[in-house]
Amino acid sequence: MDESLQEIFDDGIFAFSQNEYETAINKFEKVLAEEPHHFDALQSLGMAYYRLENYQKAIEIGHLAEKQKPDEQSVHTNLSLFYMKNGDKIKAEHHGLQARISGWKIPAAEKESEASDSSDELKMAEPKPENIVIPPKFPDMPWKKDN
Repeated sequence: MDESLQEIFDDGIFAFSQNEYETAINKFEKVLAEEPHHFDALQSLGMAYYRLENYQKAIEIGHLAEKQKPDEQSVHTNLSLFYMKNGDKIKAEHHGLQARISGWKIPAAEKESEASDSSDELKMAEPKPENIVIPPKFPDMPWKKDN
């Protein structure tokens, strides 16, 4: 049985979720051997090394992801985390700032399209306005009687 790359990647994600980081690393490396530019596998591989406290390897993988997508916010967020755990506060702060800048670079229209799903089937039902009846005149102080 020949597993597809997506199945291998999914197995890696499942292994990661079960704290089986060595297995996850093997799966992600298998995906990357077949498809070296598989960005999600690269990001996941870096995070798996981070969880194993191999911060140097996580940083190395993080920079490979940065070469693929230099303006990706998650790349710089991860690198900031990796460098902080590795004890390099200066580089951690640099990548933290790069993550913020990357977030600013996303056009507003793109942010809105990411936030809302384009599929009509998956959109939440919008509430219908209720018919609120407002009395013609409501007394200002109902407790006072007219004389």
